[in-house]
Amino acid sequence: MNLAIRDVKYRLGRFILTAIGVGLLLATVMAMGGIYRGMVEDALSIVRAPGADLWVVQKDTNGPFAENSRIPDDLYRVVRAVPGVREASPIAFQSVQLEYGATSIRTQIIGYRPGNLGGPPAVSSGRPLAASRFEMVLDRKAGIPIGTRIPMGRMTFTVVGLTEGIVSSSGDSTAYVSLQDAQELQFLKANEAVRNERARLQADLNADPALAALSATSLSAIIQNTNLANAILVRLEPWADPNEIATRIERWNHYRAMTTVEQEEVLAKNVIERARQQILLFRIILLAVSTVIIALIVYTMTMEKTRDIATLKIIGAPNLKIGSLILQESLGLGLLGYLVGAVLINLTYDYFPRRVAILAFDQSVLFGIVMVICVLASLVGIRRALAIDPTTAMGGGA
Repeated sequence: MNLAIRDVKYRLGRFILTAIGVGLLLATVMAMGGIYRGMVEDALSIVRAPGADLWVVQKDTNGPFAENSRIPDDLYRVVRAVPGVREASPIAFQSVQLEYGATSIRTQIIGYRPGNLGGPPAVSSGRPLAASRFEMVLDRKAGIPIGTRIPMGRMTFTVVGLTEGIVSSSGDSTAYVSLQDAQELQFLKANEAVRNERARLQADLNADPALAALSATSLSAIIQNTNLANAILVRLEPWADPNEIATRIERWNHYRAMTTVEQEEVLAKNVIERARQQILLFRIILLAVSTVIIALIVYTMTMEKTRDIATLKIIGAPNLKIGSLILQESLGLGLLGYLVGAVLINLTYDYFPRRVAILAFDQSVLFGIVMVICVLASLVGIRRALAIDPTTAMGGGA
């Protein structure tokens, strides 16, 4: 005869409702872990998509995602001449807001040279960029169909293809355009700004007789310099050592060369570290609340069985038998709550606005934590059960 099973059957409705409540808490804990894992996958997807071995960026910066980095776009020719470099290509990044109907969509623009490094790893629908201007391959997450014309700045782009799974570190959809289009979006100033800048610069030059002879064409070239990129993507020969090539590039003392692993560490530790700490704290709080709730429930269930436990003591039931009754009920409550939470999160995580990555390893660790919590919570009830006076069964005091 298993006393825990008989007691649960006697109070089945309350036990199930309690397990559902615990399951909702645990589902939230699982969601928090999945959101963090999703943030990491989102942040790393944009770094891993180009398949580059090195990222050449502005000196004393951490790359285009953590800091502002601007370098000449023709630097790729110099980088490509380094022994061990197989391919090098400039790339530009910019966050913009697309207007689609009445909806505003935050998007990460990625500009690259079609046919070179930096493009989408795969196009799930439509085709890649074919023309050198005014075409766009957009992430399916944006919800914009192929063939849509999207005005941006002075240009209008046509969506020719859809990609999937590549988002920015903040979870925004990505849009691939040609490097020239991306440079104009990021670096080309509006006409009014150009006129104001030319007038200001002309006044400064007139004050210096040595520079007063600069032509209007020279001024425009200074003001409207769009031949910039945010990074140079580098793919190495199979035999080349990334760290050695990076050191060789940095000897120029004008640029920084980061391996893909270093770029991933920057994103994982610097860009989303604060969010990770906040989510971790929230998970700890939820687990603490779950522990308290399970402990209170087990204690309440023990108090309701005061006379039953006293009767067991009178008939000679050992303390180990009584303690196992409380422990089994606590573990059963935690197990049922965990199953409810796991089913709930697996049915709903696809509907979250950001990616939620539910990993089997995380689920296993959480299951172990829940079992430990149940054991600790049962100690409160066991202590109370062992303190019950057997005479309570005959109407005596507790």
